Amino acid sequence: MLKILSAIAFLVVAVTGVKVAADENRLIEFLNSKKVVTADLPFSEAVRVGNLLFLSGQIGVIPGTLNLIPGGIQAEAKQTLENIKTSLQAHGYEMNDLVKCTVMLADMSDWPIFNEVYKGFFTPPYPARSAFATNGLAIGARVEIECVAAVVDKKN
Repeated sequence: MLKILSAIAFLVVAVTGVKVAADENRLIEFLNSKKVVTADLPFSEAVRVGNLLFLSGQIGVIPGTLNLIPGGIQAEAKQTLENIKTSLQAHGYEMNDLVKCTVMLADMSDWPIFNEVYKGFFTPPYPARSAFATNGLAIGARVEIECVAAVVDKKN
């Protein structure tokens, strides 16, 4: 029943943009750990709906700043994945809880370098993944990744 209610609440928010009222039994939580980006930006770091955690896109900023790590795609990819790991851990999840990642690259020719860095953060089975090139990412980033994580209650 909780899974059905979580799905309905998620659809209400997705379609109407209405947030669920705050209380201890809240089905949707809007989360900001401030461990990566401390600035007051107009989005949540993550949104938890039931056992799913939707992470906003992460880029290779140095935690606590809005400055990209120097060093190009390899350094940015590594920092982006470190930032994802930090956000996940701040909310009780781990990298192996990721079920889907969407990768946006400023230049598709960076794909082989990105892929080598990415493989260093995962072991098979890998999360589902999409990737595409885009024309411009926030603050001139070379890569942005958004993810969905899930933790399954092993008691059920």
